Amino acid sequence: MTNRFMETALAEARAAGARGEVPVGAVLVLNGEIIAQAGNRTRAENDVTAHAEIAVIREAAKKLGQERLTGADLYVTLEPCTLCAAAISFARIRRLYYGADDPKGGAVENGVRFFAQPTCHHAPDVYSGLSGTEAADILKEFFAGRR
Repeated sequence: MTNRFMETALAEARAAGARGEVPVGAVLVLNGEIIAQAGNRTRAENDVTAHAEIAVIREAAKKLGQERLTGADLYVTLEPCTLCAAAISFARIRRLYYGADDPKGGAVENGVRFFAQPTCHHAPDVYSGLSGTEAADILKEFFAGRR
């Protein structure tokens, strides 16, 4: 079963892939309303920090006029990396929902497990595997076309 917010994140991932970006999409939700949505933009912006998660956090913070996004939920198609996990923590995001695991670059349930570290000031509630197969398939298809 796919959640409507994850559906939007999957659409953002597909759009990012169509632009030649690694197909990761994210949606930030507050009070049941989408506040921001984006796909990866690292190539388009020549910015290694322009991950989908960072883009939606920046957009939402600007739109709301505050750096903390307490009460917001983040839907992302791929397990966040260390950079994004730190931003999620600093933004005080309430819940993180993600699709595909990332054994190589993930930092939530793989790798450094950022939110489990004693130096992490805020850890969101984490729900993994939401549309995980579909999210993984989007990534596999993208990379298969480049090999």
